[in-house]
Amino acid sequence: MIKAEILREVMLENREEVMRHEVIKRGISLDGFDRQVLVGARRAGKSYLLYGKIQELIAGGRSWDEIIYINFEDERLVGMTVEDLNMILEVHSGLSDKRPMLFLDEIQNVDGWERFARRIADNKFTVFITGSNAKMLSTDVSAALGGRYIAREVFPMQFDEYLTANGKDPAGRLLTATTTARGELMGLFEEYFQFGGFPECATLPVKRDYLMSLYQKIFLGDIAARHRIENIFALRILFRKLAESIKQPLSFTRATNIVASTGVKIGKNTVINYLAYASEAYLILPITNIADSLVDKFSNPKYYFIDNGIISLLAFDIRTSLLENMVALKLLSSYGSKDAVYFYNHGVEVDFYIPRTQTAIQVCYAMNDAGGTFERETKALVKIQSRLSCRRNIIVTYGDEDEIEREGVRIKVIPAWKFLLQS
Repeated sequence: MIKAEILREVMLENREEVMRHEVIKRGISLDGFDRQVLVGARRAGKSYLLYGKIQELIAGGRSWDEIIYINFEDERLVGMTVEDLNMILEVHSGLSDKRPMLFLDEIQNVDGWERFARRIADNKFTVFITGSNAKMLSTDVSAALGGRYIAREVFPMQFDEYLTANGKDPAGRLLTATTTARGELMGLFEEYFQFGGFPECATLPVKRDYLMSLYQKIFLGDIAARHRIENIFALRILFRKLAESIKQPLSFTRATNIVASTGVKIGKNTVINYLAYASEAYLILPITNIADSLVDKFSNPKYYFIDNGIISLLAFDIRTSLLENMVALKLLSSYGSKDAVYFYNHGVEVDFYIPRTQTAIQVCYAMNDAGGTFERETKALVKIQSRLSCRRNIIVTYGDEDEIEREGVRIKVIPAWKFLLQS
């Protein structure tokens, strides 16, 4: 059992911790509903969203007498149980007689947290919760919370947020008005392209060390240690092979064979578990084939990584993969990772399809590629018209821009930096 004096110490220290951070403004607002669950990868910016909300409240005249912030990754709270959670309110009542708003960070570390969350929601507290485990979006958790909260996914920074973090206004008319401005834009785009958008990494001059440290924390802590995995080498090989296999569907059997081909002994059920653990930790994001049967949808997806920077650590000569992964992240962040973004592969291959907007998207590094990839992508968009309803047809490239027509189908060719800045 956690002692009340330890919890009081943590709560008071956290007040200083929250206020000392300079929060980079993001395009995510926590207004509109008093009880929210924010879920996403470690270091994607969930805590900073809470910090920003609290700082906004303080600036608006609220005081810490009305606010509780707790980070459950604090080592002093290790071993905290759901029975201990009510002590939060008891300790606060000894500090203030005002009804608090609760900001509970990484609460998934407390087993059974849903019961406490449900009770304080029933008592009409304002509550913001974060977690780094996709299970927090599961049907079971949703049922336990009983519709009392809205759940939101938080991804690393999108490109417009990355520009803002680096002192550039993505909506400004001067973005590409001069050669110098365009050069600065493309320089930042290349950074984002290779090293991704984890908020704490956005302004670092040397990004690789930060990314390696973060990857090891997710790999060893959120996946290997949490699930007591002993075959660390097999897990490491699997993720490297996933990074090398972006753009293609990867069945459980093929993934097992790829890892086994390196001399690692591993069974298919183990690979299935490893992939599930990585998905729960938001390291990888599966996208399914809209043309597949229900069974095949989940056994033969395409896997993308939560951030381009992780891929750059794990694989080499992968610029086309980075481009497609970047597009996937933009779509998943915009539409959600659950039953919103698909690919199509049934006689015709289309990289992405968005049912809500009836949009088909291909990714091709350059229009004048020597292998004829651009021509194949164009033909696929023509063929897909007879299979799916497509109001918009897009090819995203690294830098080319055009508008073309093939067999009566209008196709917009958009450079990736511009595609990322579109709403």
